[in-house]
Amino acid sequence: MTSILVLALLMAAPEASAPEAFDTLVVCPEAYVPAMRPWFEYRMQQGYHIGVVTDVDSKEKIRSTIRDAANSGPLKQVLLVGDAVADKSGEVGIPVHYQKAVVNVHFGSEPEIPTDNYYADLDDDQVPDIAVGRFSVSNEEDLKTIVAKTIDYESKLPPGDWQRRLHFVAGVGGFGSAVDTMMETVTKKFLTDEIPPHFEAVVAQGSWRSIYCPDPREFRDEVVRQLNEGGLFWVYMGHGHVETLDYIRVPNDAYPILTNKDVAALHNESASPIAIFLSCYTGAFDAPRDCLAEKLLREKGGPVAVFAGSRVTMPYAMSVMGTEMLQQYFEEQQPTLGQLLLHAKREAMQQEGKSGNRKMLDTMAALVSPKPKLLREERLEHMALFNLLGDPLLKLPHASPVEVSAPEVAHPGSSIEIVGKTSLPGKVRVELVCRRDGCVAQLSKRATYEPLHEQLSQYTKTYQSANDRLWQMVEAQQSDGKFLTKLEIPESCHGPCHVRVWVEGSSQVGLGSQDIAIQPIQVAEGNSEGQIGE
Repeated sequence: MTSILVLALLMAAPEASAPEAFDTLVVCPEAYVPAMRPWFEYRMQQGYHIGVVTDVDSKEKIRSTIRDAANSGPLKQVLLVGDAVADKSGEVGIPVHYQKAVVNVHFGSEPEIPTDNYYADLDDDQVPDIAVGRFSVSNEEDLKTIVAKTIDYESKLPPGDWQRRLHFVAGVGGFGSAVDTMMETVTKKFLTDEIPPHFEAVVAQGSWRSIYCPDPREFRDEVVRQLNEGGLFWVYMGHGHVETLDYIRVPNDAYPILTNKDVAALHNESASPIAIFLSCYTGAFDAPRDCLAEKLLREKGGPVAVFAGSRVTMPYAMSVMGTEMLQQYFEEQQPTLGQLLLHAKREAMQQEGKSGNRKMLDTMAALVSPKPKLLREERLEHMALFNLLGDPLLKLPHASPVEVSAPEVAHPGSSIEIVGKTSLPGKVRVELVCRRDGCVAQLSKRATYEPLHEQLSQYTKTYQSANDRLWQMVEAQQSDGKFLTKLEIPESCHGPCHVRVWVEGSSQVGLGSQDIAIQPIQVAEGNSEGQIGE
């Protein structure tokens, strides 16, 4: 391991001893080491044992060094610093590896897949064994921007509403009715089953028929607004290209969802999301021109990290990976982004997933996939297709759990008592919300398209109503971590709902929820008192 610089000797106090083994390797051209110094210092203060590899001309030599480090100690992650360059080219950057495509070539993709999974696979089975990420930059200024954004995300972003908010933007599938139906079913199941009720999900759909579609002319503006508003994750599901996402197609016209040109409008510096593109090509980090994922990562006000596909991706394997990512964040509560993605990929390769939704995906794919005998190969290929542009050590914010107790059933017009317990001091907000597959207003899909300003301007109002699930809200006072409050249920409230609680602490937020069914009173014959309906 002579090519690994022991960072402790370079940057720590003279009396500090070097660690015997590394948990983190940074593969970084010498020209970028000065710009990485703040990151090195920050991570070392957190207790990471970091080695730096500056001999970066050969991909085989880099991988050999990584494997030697893994054999010598508890190596958990690798950070690559630099743009993708050709192997042994002498250019400043990190060599890109191309893996032969097996499945996606049947769907029009190129015969080779650019991937960083090559550096994370320690035993040649194409499944990652350690986490890997890349700061994809071609100059020091962009690197300094990414380093500062990464450190600020962990050390300066204040806790707040953004830590319970997720944005989902969906395009139109166009894969055929069977696959499109599967994707729509999976998306609804994602939103209702895989994400705990105490998180807020904002949905936008690129179909003019959908109630979740804002004014098509301003859809791009809404996406920019979402990225600037921020949240935990911003997720796009749909078609993609190297420099742009899909278009919203209306009769005789089309409007872009997001392009490289829109990135300059991003100015989020207080709630940067992690962007996830379940789409083709948006993470083509080897392309001659910057891909959308690279542009977003390098923008000061853009996402703090981006996870995206580098070539043609496929609905089934992407859905499996998306399911596993949700499991790793909400259920397993992985501490870092790299570990979340590593374990999501590894779980995706298991024959049977842990969740019922994963089993549903496997069953549906076997029925509707054009290549039902290649489902495992499809999942395996997505180990290479999807890459992290960002820091694998990025610390993920997790909410403190709040205990919530409320009636399981109530009826419109009644008052319910809610009690709870939290370990966080701070303001307590108690909400009654409907389930994510519903909304407060009564809305239905559009049947006709009228290209008139008056009609199109109503789309955004409908979109906002479709994402309004709040029936009632009260603020409660807590004493020694306990709170008690009453909540009035509106007369118009009905159906499956949740009581959810948000505590805004000084350094962390607290979240909790409980299901509640709002059912009308059924007056039985001869019983003037009535009863709550079953």
